[in-house]
Amino acid sequence: MINKNYLKLPGSYLFATIGRKVKEYSEAHPEKSIVRLGIGDVSLPLAPAIVEAMHKAADEMGSTVKGYPDYEGYDFLRQVIAAGDYTGRGLDISVDEIFVNDGAKCDSADLGDIFSTDAKIAVCNPVYPVYVDSNAMAGRAGDYIAEKGQWSNLIYLPCYASNNFAPEFPAERPDVIYLCFPNNPTGATVTKAQLQEWVDYANKVGAVIIYDAAYEAYITEADVPRSIYECEGARTCAIEMRSFSKNAGFTGTRLGFTVIPKDLIRDGVSLHMLWTKHQENTMNGVSYIVQAAGAAVYTPEGRRQTQEQVAYYMKNAQTIRTALADMGYTVSGGVNAPYVWLKTPGQMTSWEFFDYLLEKANVVGTPGSGFGSCGEGYFRLTGFGSAENTEEALRRIREL
Repeated sequence: MINKNYLKLPGSYLFATIGRKVKEYSEAHPEKSIVRLGIGDVSLPLAPAIVEAMHKAADEMGSTVKGYPDYEGYDFLRQVIAAGDYTGRGLDISVDEIFVNDGAKCDSADLGDIFSTDAKIAVCNPVYPVYVDSNAMAGRAGDYIAEKGQWSNLIYLPCYASNNFAPEFPAERPDVIYLCFPNNPTGATVTKAQLQEWVDYANKVGAVIIYDAAYEAYITEADVPRSIYECEGARTCAIEMRSFSKNAGFTGTRLGFTVIPKDLIRDGVSLHMLWTKHQENTMNGVSYIVQAAGAAVYTPEGRRQTQEQVAYYMKNAQTIRTALADMGYTVSGGVNAPYVWLKTPGQMTSWEFFDYLLEKANVVGTPGSGFGSCGEGYFRLTGFGSAENTEEALRRIREL
């Protein structure tokens, strides 16, 4: 028998649907040049320091046997992560609380494996689709209610312009809360004081926060926390995920990590221990070459080069935000995140605006409704394109 929860998913993964629609349009109009500002994929090559480390690691494998890597990650990488992202910033995270993975998307989905299938899941609305879809496939989401665009068993945390796209505490007690700041898709952030309130709430009700900090490298404002562990009490309620995809361009190289403190106990059981068992039994680790490349991100040259790339993408995002605002669009994001979140013009739905931009301007973005019902009437553009393509897309939109 099959897992029939998969059949409950209303359609393809959001970005797979976008890819199919763009492919169909391109095949029908091969003469059209399409500018893609939809998916959050990078456009700059890997930084020289990272490429050099990969070459060196590949050469080592030509003379030294490198078999299965440690399932939790090589110590040389975990040590620089701990020092560079946590202890060096005064945060209490040890090397053995860090688990290396092949990209944050996998752990976003797989972390659900250590929780009961009866666990109540809270997600922001709009939200990164993986949080929802993975729980739906595991059977925690209930049934999809098409007319509402929501799942029957999920607890939704609506994020509106009126609350600066920041969630409020739910009326129903959740077991697991997914939070992502800086946010994908809205680009919104919370202050340290606001995040502290969520940590206090989770500890009070016994919930676990799964905190996605994939975009922390893009933070520009001083009062926006880079890690949930900046908050007092986070070690007893929070799991944090990080990704090398956005801060170092590893979208095609695949590397990330998850932090689970040993102080995080539920049902009298250590979640660190449960995740260790999960990785031991399902993960054979990330390749030596990729982990060596990841360690290079923390070298002085690696930091300088990757920060220059982050600045490049943020300049694109700020350009998009400013230009759209000048055209009369209502926009947010683009300050602490590479995403710009805009209100669709007139009474257009998100998908209507997607089709309009694709057909009339040959520009691809992401319909907000693909991130949840509260995303209806919104649209996401990313700063991850080239500067030239960003300017060209804005020129085309301006002409509309």
